Amino acid sequence: MSNIDRRDFLASVAATVAATSTVTELSAQAPSTSTSPTKSAKRAGIAPPALTPLPLGAIKPRGWLLNQLRIQREGLSGHLDEFWPDVADSQWFGGKAEGWERAPYWMDGAIPLAWLLNDEPLKARLTKYVDHIVTHQRADGWYHVYPEDAVAKRYDMWAILLANKVLCQYHEATGDARVLAAVTKSLRALASGLDRTPLYDWGRTRWFEGLIPIFYVYERAPEPWLLDLAKKLRAQGVDFETLYTTDEDMKVPNPRRGLWKWTKHVVNAGMSPKAAALSWRLDQRANDRAWPRKMIEFLDRYHGQVNGMFAGDETLSGKNPLQGTELCSVVEFMYSLEVLLSTFGDPYFGDRLERVAFNALPATMSPDMWSHQYDQQVNQVQCTINPDHSWSSNGPQANLFGLEPNYGCCTSNMHQGWPKFAAHLWMRTSDGGFAAGVYAPSHVTVDGGQLTVDKGRGTVEITCDTGYPFRDTVGITVRVEKAARFPLVLRIPAWAEGATVKVGDGATVAARPGTWHRVEREWSGETTVSLRFPMKAKVTTRYNNSVAIERGPLVYALKLSEEWTRVNADRPHREPPHADYEVRPTSPWNYGIVIAKGVAQGLVFEERPIGDQPFSPNGAGIVAKVKARRVPSWGLVRGWAGEISSTDQIWADASKTVSQEPIETVELIPYGCTNIRVTEFPVV
Repeated sequence: MSNIDRRDFLASVAATVAATSTVTELSAQAPSTSTSPTKSAKRAGIAPPALTPLPLGAIKPRGWLLNQLRIQREGLSGHLDEFWPDVADSQWFGGKAEGWERAPYWMDGAIPLAWLLNDEPLKARLTKYVDHIVTHQRADGWYHVYPEDAVAKRYDMWAILLANKVLCQYHEATGDARVLAAVTKSLRALASGLDRTPLYDWGRTRWFEGLIPIFYVYERAPEPWLLDLAKKLRAQGVDFETLYTTDEDMKVPNPRRGLWKWTKHVVNAGMSPKAAALSWRLDQRANDRAWPRKMIEFLDRYHGQVNGMFAGDETLSGKNPLQGTELCSVVEFMYSLEVLLSTFGDPYFGDRLERVAFNALPATMSPDMWSHQYDQQVNQVQCTINPDHSWSSNGPQANLFGLEPNYGCCTSNMHQGWPKFAAHLWMRTSDGGFAAGVYAPSHVTVDGGQLTVDKGRGTVEITCDTGYPFRDTVGITVRVEKAARFPLVLRIPAWAEGATVKVGDGATVAARPGTWHRVEREWSGETTVSLRFPMKAKVTTRYNNSVAIERGPLVYALKLSEEWTRVNADRPHREPPHADYEVRPTSPWNYGIVIAKGVAQGLVFEERPIGDQPFSPNGAGIVAKVKARRVPSWGLVRGWAGEISSTDQIWADASKTVSQEPIETVELIPYGCTNIRVTEFPVV
């Protein structure tokens, strides 16, 4: 058992790929349960990922994560196709409503949700929809929503790239050979269609999403034309490294109510960090390997938010905690991080994935997941219909909680966040082991007969019992049917100073933060592995010398009492539970944190029971208390909390804000548990 850093881990991966990643090829007639590239795929030059996600359904959520997914199923995700016309009456399913991205978006989250929960009614509905798409595919390979004459009536190829990605998920879950054949036919049509109608608009900025189904098909039936298609998409698409390194405008917040730009669209920014990783698999260019971290660091430097996201409402809009972040960008950035973690095996991406998943994702949806926001704000003291808003591109209803505030893309695309996160908790290493990339309660079962590398091993079960991120311990139990040697590779968060690992009755050993900790041993019967990640609280300096409180993967925000008021009752499909709501505070919000010598005074943390709605004001599994003072001069400005600005008269010196109000003890809760909040505070 030893610590290894990222470089050592990746070197060990590279050294063992050729010897240990043997699999069974998959044809459209005889599907296999293999999850790794074929030998012939590797001979052709496509690089396998460092870590391979398990087949959809192999990971079963437990504990608070199971509750969260059940809440999602009982909310919009499990019912949108029953009442919202853009999905329920979609042209993709034989209806007359929108026939572009919205139904595939919904399926992109609903499919993994249904199979993670083994929800038979939802699976049956999705199967019906997939059957319609496959059986109505035209002889020329195009899906039926695609125009017969795509030159006279252009159809942005983004929806085709998305639909094929969705159908690959369904094939992975079911092994339905018809679906793999349909995707293959669609890709052939795309290969010739791109010569006639090159990528433009959304397809041009999201070209890399098309590589996901291309690789999926190629790993099962490798043919050179597929890689030619991947390179054609790359050639016609946006070069993000060139964009971010040469266009100075990418550093500048988009003007409020300013010019909308494709290149600065925040959802494209959330999706595109994985472009280089997918491109790297084609020809292993060194720049492609280095660029994703540089791109994320760029976004942090100029547009970063404390919740792990970057501001974009709807275009990149700087570091001000009042500028919002579109929900679509949150779920897409999470998926980018999942692809990056898998492809490169860099624990950095796992750290960032947890930060977004545990903070930004739940904070932009109501606790029952029947409503959501288009834009969330880090300092969001009320959510109202606000004509005086200062969004960069969005409208007065963008931070309402509702069915489709501002625009319906997030209504259809919000569903992939939690299911794909759950599906990437555990992955396979190239030498037959298991890697814990992110942590949440879960159970994994792998039948040794399913993968060549496991032949004769018998069943392996791994159970993760934890209250993480609300707790600092993770318990892992490994059960094997037959004694077997394989590695268990554990991500140690970069913030976890003093982290320890204990295997069975062995000694407790230190684990180095920001690395993979590798447990290499012969497993027999049942073995427990105990991890402890000490969560040290810290005060970080943010926009204009405001401060935020962080601990482990969680950011903390002021807990506010709330009043929800229904609005837009006259609009279609706005009856409860999928109605629209304004949210206002009924308790004071204008506090500054008492700081002395960089330390938040009176800061303590208390564990609470994790509620049935784990990401809700009353379900928070941990709370913080800290000393604070009211700042009477800090009030609403144009319907929002006044901006913390070093030039404003309220904040003449943001590091020494004056308040004569008495010191109080206020309660903070995890950011993801809040609906309205203050997260970046002045110092008093």
